[in-house]
Amino acid sequence: MNSNTAESGLVELSAVIVAVTDDEPRVLSVRDGGALPSGLLEAGHRTLELGLRSWVEARTHHPLGYVEQLYTFADRDRTQDGGGDAGGDGGGATISLSYLALTREAPPWGEPGASWINWYRYFPWEDWREGTPAMLTGEIVPRLLAWQAEGPPSEQLARAQRVEFAFGLKRKAWNEDLVLQRYELLFEAGMVQEAARHRPVPAGQKLPNPGQAMVQDHRRILATGISRLRAKIKYRPVVFELMPASFTLLQLQRTVEALAGHRLHKQNFRRLIAQQGLVEETGQVLAQTGGRPARLVRFRRDILLERAVGGTRLPLARSA
Repeated sequence: MNSNTAESGLVELSAVIVAVTDDEPRVLSVRDGGALPSGLLEAGHRTLELGLRSWVEARTHHPLGYVEQLYTFADRDRTQDGGGDAGGDGGGATISLSYLALTREAPPWGEPGASWINWYRYFPWEDWREGTPAMLTGEIVPRLLAWQAEGPPSEQLARAQRVEFAFGLKRKAWNEDLVLQRYELLFEAGMVQEAARHRPVPAGQKLPNPGQAMVQDHRRILATGISRLRAKIKYRPVVFELMPASFTLLQLQRTVEALAGHRLHKQNFRRLIAQQGLVEETGQVLAQTGGRPARLVRFRRDILLERAVGGTRLPLARSA
């Protein structure tokens, strides 16, 4: 993909490239965390996926594992601030094809400001591993309740229903898959910095700051990728792409927890992994400081091929 200024109507590819390192979900970013990797689609690529793989692998020198198309973004009013590598003067590509890709973390390429960023920096309210996020109860929920009450009477009920669906306030039922719906609500309520680009901030009003902002629609694309991956790991063995050749069951559990944003019941997790025959022992152990050595396992490749067609389910029930 070239880096020339995009003209109207050209197609841009944007990549949500995910790795899990040290029990944290990370996304490859550019511009010091302000953008996702993106660039113009070149005519020489036979398919969009091949174009994405070629582009990423040429820059990272690291092959991608699982890749799937996310969505086509073409909202002019959400992409007027310039942004990705394809543009920068406000007249960039108006059609962006986004992809989700899974890999193992490798040193980022020479793109200015390229780095791996914990995705909870962008969505801090989505990490429930240590309990209810303080930002959610202290800032987001009160402002959302005020926003839904400020709407026209004809819209107040609809707003309340959307807030309840996305955040599960009354039912106390958090659905980790609804990352995109929650971000869209915060955008509409003017509670993310991206929204301030399209509507004036009243004098004296504090600009909301829940999570790091990104250029154009990139945080929306990232939210779409997280939503897709959280749903996907429940019925497809894509998490395998994020693991090393051998690992412990605890490492596998921590990886799933990092993606899902909440803790899992240890025994239930191990029971379901065993029932589905997803892993086999390597005969080796990992020495652990202050504890007994943990057995190393690896994924059974024959099972992976079968599960990729028939599906599998990881135990995402929360711990008690």
